[in-house]
Amino acid sequence: MTSEEKDADTTLEPQFKQENGEVYRNPTEVQMSQIVLPCHANHCWELSVGQLLKWMDSTACLSAERHAGCSCVTASVDDIHFEHTIGVGQVVNIIAKVNRAFTSSMEVGILVTCEDLYTDRQWKVCHAFATYVSRRTEAGKVQLKQVIPHTQVEQMEYSLAAERRRMRLIHAEIITDLLSSSTAQLGECQEYEDAVPADKTRVESVELVLPPHANHQVSTFGGQIMAWMENVATIAASRFCNAHPTLRTIDMFHFRGPSHIGDRLVLKAIVNNAFKHSMEVGVCAEAYQGGEPLRHINSAFMTFEVLDSDRKPRTLPHLRPEPVDGKRRYKEAIARKKIRLDRKYIISCKQTEVPLSVPWDPSNQIYLSYNNVSALKLMDTRNNWVLTSEKNKVRLYTLEENHTLCVKVEIYVGVPAEQAFHLLSDLRRRKEWDRHYEECEVINQVDEDDTLYRVVTPSVTKGGKGKDFILLASRRKPCDFRDPYLIALRSVTLPNHPPTEDFSRGEVLCAGFTIWEESSAVTKLTYYNQATPGVLPYISTDVAGLSSSFYSTFSACSQFLEANNDSQGVLPPSAF
Repeated sequence: MTSEEKDADTTLEPQFKQENGEVYRNPTEVQMSQIVLPCHANHCWELSVGQLLKWMDSTACLSAERHAGCSCVTASVDDIHFEHTIGVGQVVNIIAKVNRAFTSSMEVGILVTCEDLYTDRQWKVCHAFATYVSRRTEAGKVQLKQVIPHTQVEQMEYSLAAERRRMRLIHAEIITDLLSSSTAQLGECQEYEDAVPADKTRVESVELVLPPHANHQVSTFGGQIMAWMENVATIAASRFCNAHPTLRTIDMFHFRGPSHIGDRLVLKAIVNNAFKHSMEVGVCAEAYQGGEPLRHINSAFMTFEVLDSDRKPRTLPHLRPEPVDGKRRYKEAIARKKIRLDRKYIISCKQTEVPLSVPWDPSNQIYLSYNNVSALKLMDTRNNWVLTSEKNKVRLYTLEENHTLCVKVEIYVGVPAEQAFHLLSDLRRRKEWDRHYEECEVINQVDEDDTLYRVVTPSVTKGGKGKDFILLASRRKPCDFRDPYLIALRSVTLPNHPPTEDFSRGEVLCAGFTIWEESSAVTKLTYYNQATPGVLPYISTDVAGLSSSFYSTFSACSQFLEANNDSQGVLPPSAF
């Protein structure tokens, strides 16, 4: 089996049989298979990305409407990375299903694979998440029914959908903040004699929205708008390199408003910057009808490569940006590239890689926080934990996977969930109940939900060095009653806090608490730790049954919470 086939296999969920013996299939799942014909291809006899975006949007919209029971429109499509191109004669398989529904919007997961009919091979092309909004009916605004996850994979995607939604809602604000903080450090644009003027790459095209471009709601089909945007972006990239470019990545599409039959769509694109092997093209779509002013419909940033005969990226020429706005876009493209690389590194970082810690800085803050919370949610959705022992109402579970030992401790406490969340969120108070927390100081209160700490733990051997950890603590309140409170912990690297001779630098891959409200006065508290070599000595004797420190520690935690049940002394984040 090739690595491509393995990649495709890992995205498929094992069959789940229901009590009646029938194989379970998600009721919102929609599948589409299309053979790539010459009419779908570009000049390289590869499937046009614009055509693929149309098929993806159609499939996902049908899934959303199957769940909602009414018409739905595309609100946004998250960043997409295309891992492979698709040739004429190959088959595109698209699977879409609703991961989670909120009040009037829902997240749809989309998986695209390619199939070669002659060799029976399949491989993953891309994986995307799209948000759809239900349209008002004659009865008024639609209140979507909730998605009920049945399998472990569905539970995982359901849980992570809340975190992805959080990122979408603050996406524009994050990008603005990151660009404003990064632009000052990007330096001036360098002048090259052989640089290609950016003005040469400028493209403007007008499309008249006709009935074939509309969906069943008589609005311009979202997939069609994305296809037109991809078309002008490709022309801009081609003008820059005088070659046929390959689209690799699209930053988030965000639909700011609808357009309809009879509208004129003005599509504009220009190369913002060129790097050694890639270029960024900015593209926007505006609509108007008659003498109306232009309405901003959508915008995106697309990254292209030019491949040589061996399918390797070619070195690209330099770009000479236009004055003022061109130089601004040039610098912003550098910042966005850094963001993309940080995000790719964080998301793709393997658990076996050393060091486990990822450098923290403002440009990757949101993705580190997302990864931190997601890792804890993934552990929480695992269903193959083994109960190792139980003592004094403290349950200890273990799970061995990929040569890594994961530990789960579960207790019930007579404290409201929100109060437990506030008490445990401030790691400085943890030493009141956990003897492993000798010292704890706040390094940086990043925002209301994320804090950087330095924690010192005692040596596990007599006369040995203690350990210190630089931890990112990410806390989350529930999105709704189906979510727990979360406090996620992971190690990060900070340049101003390097390892010292006095302590051995320890690392935490994933740890933290999930806090579930059982009733107004009872809370289920679960602690997780994905044990790294640096953490393992602290817990190995408990796992082996040779020690009861876990039980005494979490009994102390229960006593601490109940003793501070009525405490009003929890500091707000701004006071950290």
